[in-house]
Amino acid sequence: MAYPYVFHAQAPPARAEEYKSKGAMPQPHVRPQWPAGSGSGAGRGRGGGGAGWMGLGSRERPLASAYDLVEQMHYLYVRVVKARGIPVGAVTGGCSPYVEVRLGNYRGTTPHQERKSNPEWNQVFAFSRERVQATALEVFVRDRDAVARDDYVGRIAFDISEVPLRVPPDSPLAPQWYRLESVRHGGKMLLPTEVMLAVWVGTQADEAFGDAWHADAASVRGGADGAAAVQSTRSKVYVTPKLWYLRINVLEAQDVVTGGFVGDKVRQQHVEVFAKVQVGGMMLRTKPCAMRNPTSLTWNEELVFVVAEPFEDPAVLIVEARAHPGKDEIVGRAVLPLTIFEKRLDRVAIHSQWFSLEPFGHPLRRPEATFAGRVHLRACLEGAYHVMDEPTMYVSDTRPTARQLWRPPVGVLEVGVLGAQGLTPMKTADGRGTTDAYCVAKYGQKWVRTRTVVDSCSPRWNEQYTWEVYDPCTVLTLAMFDNCHLGKANAAAGNAVLRDQVMGKVRIRLSTLEMDKVYTNAHPLVVLHPSGVRKNGELCLAVRLTSVSLASVVCLYGKPLLPKMHYVQPFAIPQLDALRRQAMSIVAARLSRAEPPLRREVVEYMLDAGSHLWSMRRSKANFLRVTALLSGAASTARWLVDVCHWRNPVTTVLVHLLFVTLMCFPELILPTVFLYMAMTGLWNYRRRPRRPSSMDARLSCAEATHPDEIDEELDTFPTSKPNDVVRLRYDRLRSVAGRIQTVVGDVATQGERVRSLLAWRDPRATALFTALCLVAAVTLYVTPLRVVALVAGLYALRHPRFRSRTPSAAGNFFKRLPSRADTML
Repeated sequence: MAYPYVFHAQAPPARAEEYKSKGAMPQPHVRPQWPAGSGSGAGRGRGGGGAGWMGLGSRERPLASAYDLVEQMHYLYVRVVKARGIPVGAVTGGCSPYVEVRLGNYRGTTPHQERKSNPEWNQVFAFSRERVQATALEVFVRDRDAVARDDYVGRIAFDISEVPLRVPPDSPLAPQWYRLESVRHGGKMLLPTEVMLAVWVGTQADEAFGDAWHADAASVRGGADGAAAVQSTRSKVYVTPKLWYLRINVLEAQDVVTGGFVGDKVRQQHVEVFAKVQVGGMMLRTKPCAMRNPTSLTWNEELVFVVAEPFEDPAVLIVEARAHPGKDEIVGRAVLPLTIFEKRLDRVAIHSQWFSLEPFGHPLRRPEATFAGRVHLRACLEGAYHVMDEPTMYVSDTRPTARQLWRPPVGVLEVGVLGAQGLTPMKTADGRGTTDAYCVAKYGQKWVRTRTVVDSCSPRWNEQYTWEVYDPCTVLTLAMFDNCHLGKANAAAGNAVLRDQVMGKVRIRLSTLEMDKVYTNAHPLVVLHPSGVRKNGELCLAVRLTSVSLASVVCLYGKPLLPKMHYVQPFAIPQLDALRRQAMSIVAARLSRAEPPLRREVVEYMLDAGSHLWSMRRSKANFLRVTALLSGAASTARWLVDVCHWRNPVTTVLVHLLFVTLMCFPELILPTVFLYMAMTGLWNYRRRPRRPSSMDARLSCAEATHPDEIDEELDTFPTSKPNDVVRLRYDRLRSVAGRIQTVVGDVATQGERVRSLLAWRDPRATALFTALCLVAAVTLYVTPLRVVALVAGLYALRHPRFRSRTPSAAGNFFKRLPSRADTML
């Protein structure tokens, strides 16, 4: 019986056929055909007959599976737990056992255990059904210290057709002790040597899938970094550390004495004292305060940092004195653990505290001195803010830090990472191009990383992940990378610093998805390269957004996007941008310490670390976006000009009739406008997008960009280019900035002319305008408003015969008004 798939029925027919023609659409399940031997009844599940791997084709109801967006891929799992009773070698006098699992041409080994007769491994091996044609599974226990390389301590074999089937949520299969057979002593062991194993058939939904050694990673080299290389191929789920805003208000300091100026009151009056606060790698300082009164120094400045739980680094407050430029003296410092600060969940008053300063590092101060003054602080950990670690334009989470303030989820997002097709070889190994691709997805605080498919330009993952959705107006981000930390990559790169190469990115805004509909599409992978835009293939995804309550989703559209504190006590935009970069650095550092690590270059690319840097290409793209936005208004203006000039007499007459009707019945103006917008929305429904949007190289101006502009965008900050290149780019930037300066100056000139109408800078123009305003006031008072509007409209729509080719009197009057441009240097 074939497994049903929701997206076969719900995916748009045209897209489904296109996807299937590309070979990426998951196909319905069929009975797996393993060679030799039909199944026995050893592995019957709760809902299906048949045995083991061969029992999937039963006519009974198939087992329920949570993986309904992806194709189920069947694996043979082998868990090697431990062994006992391993004999000691006669020659070496010891034994360093390890286990080798062999299935056909695939071979996986556990690490060896030095001088242990009862070793433990607890390692899982996974062999894909599609890549294996063997009929028997062999497990060998070998001795690393053995004289003969092909010799082994013992072996055991399993018939593939007899292996039981397990589908979650079944409990894990219990491992069993198996007695080994040896060829060294006629097939019988002198001592009872046994190995504890568990062998079963499962899918990628199995709990052991993520930590298993996969057969397609067999080409990863061993050696000193072999374990780490194999570890980096596994699929993992990561969680962003809990981020807080640390707000420290440095109020004042008392009894601060600069040791180098004790007793010299004249020099003390010229000393400037300031406070610095350092948390981790971030340091902020207050403005200097003149030391006119040594007993009291006042700053009252607020410093804000980003910190992550668990709090590892304390806040170090340092008070410094400056008597001469470039010469600072540390007066004292205070080390403040972050756990002593109160966690604030709303805008309540925080009590201030006094902290003693410890003397630090001045040679003239007595060694027995333990007091260098005290400092007055008001500090707290803000839990009512959302700590931004990604740009606001495509944020994936808007919840505050404190879990008590979270709203209940309104939906569930399910993403099936099916595979990729047509990938470009990213590196060269053994004289040929190869790609070791893996995919990373981020939504909210949850990051997922698929396993690395080694040496394949058409990898298939078929991994499905789920997120809770708290706001539909958020963005899911996925990106593909080439794993450069495998054994062959290390050998090819030598001593070079290895960085996973970017292959492309996909963003999907959840608000553009229809509820309970599966979108199965191939998204192009486009990335900027110094030589130009590069298309690296396509990423195949299946996405479904399910709502818990449609009413709660609709209600969210009227609520603020960010928590309340962002509007009650907002941060300045430059400060918020600096805090975002600090949060991004903390997230990258924490995730790079995981095992396997989610490396810094991956996190920075996912979070758009360079979005705040200058880019000529981005500037052009944004300018074209503004132009496209105003094109509708420009088209309307051109149509109105054509109407006024009677280019189409029929249209002009109809506009006259509509205008006169609306002037006679002004109560119809607003209903007509809203009815027109409603009908436009209904008319555009048939042209609504049928699939999530992908990266648009044309919109991004990536296809027609000069290679030097792309190289400038990909440059480091600060730059690492030669002086000649930097000078050329600086001159080009000056040219562009000059044109922008001219436009800004023209806008300022027009605004100043408006202000000069009543400023009497031109006495005659102001007197004339004042008189005209008096006449207009009297005229509008005695004349009905609809008559004035009707006359003005008919005058604007007059026939070209009654028009002059020269500018109007009002325009000429405005252009003659003075501005402040003539007083600029």
